[in-house]
Amino acid sequence: MKPGQRVHFLSDFHLGIPDAASSLVRERRICAFLDEAAKDASEIFLLGDLFDFWFEWRQAVPRGHVRLLGKLAELTDRGIPVHLFLGNHDMWIFDYVPKETGVIVHREPIEREINGKRFLIGHGDGLGPGDHGYKFMRSIFRNPVCQWLFARLHPNFALWLGDFWSGRSRKKSYENDRKWLGEDKEWLVQYCRGQLEKKHFDFMLFGHRHLPVDIDVEAAGRRGRYINLGDWISYFTYAVFDGHEVELKRRVGDGPLCDDVRVSGGPAV
Repeated sequence: MKPGQRVHFLSDFHLGIPDAASSLVRERRICAFLDEAAKDASEIFLLGDLFDFWFEWRQAVPRGHVRLLGKLAELTDRGIPVHLFLGNHDMWIFDYVPKETGVIVHREPIEREINGKRFLIGHGDGLGPGDHGYKFMRSIFRNPVCQWLFARLHPNFALWLGDFWSGRSRKKSYENDRKWLGEDKEWLVQYCRGQLEKKHFDFMLFGHRHLPVDIDVEAAGRRGRYINLGDWISYFTYAVFDGHEVELKRRVGDGPLCDDVRVSGGPAV
């Protein structure tokens, strides 16, 4: 990183819900944030679920979201690396989005060293113990044969079916989004502890959970910070690495004069 540069992390836009009009407002707000971030960004990490549902056919993609896709292309055209982690709602991004926008796609968590600090970065779905029902469904959704069969459906029906399934999944998961279950019951906290037992990480950043969280995690004599980025539906939170520390912040208001409020301590409930 060059002096004055920062790394930006944000996640869980779920564009498309609850309706086109409100989604468009949120999309414009996200693009305005990315414009601001681009002024000092050495890299930008998007940790998944940009869309509430996404599927790519060979010659067709879902309608909408052109402002975000165009903004991502603009950022990468300017030479800013943009990393996109696939979430459980947009795991069917294949080659269209990376080819058109230039983002670097990651399908699993990655380890990175940035400015001497060790990072573990991912979307967060299916990690840690428990959640066996979802892990089974994810194995089906990621199966190439199942993806090929889904692609044989007419896009109008396939997108309706996908939106229906996505809505059921979202409704079930959102029931616990604002509930902090405690460190011993939070799967991602347990996952982070398991990773610390193997090696040291300074920062472990994930999305998926929708609840902004910034806590210390310790295992095997190693200590790191688990940071969940929250979402851009209710919290409008993100994280910034300045080369030394990571800060979890909430964006209050729109445009260049908006306030950025630091979220510190435990879960922001």
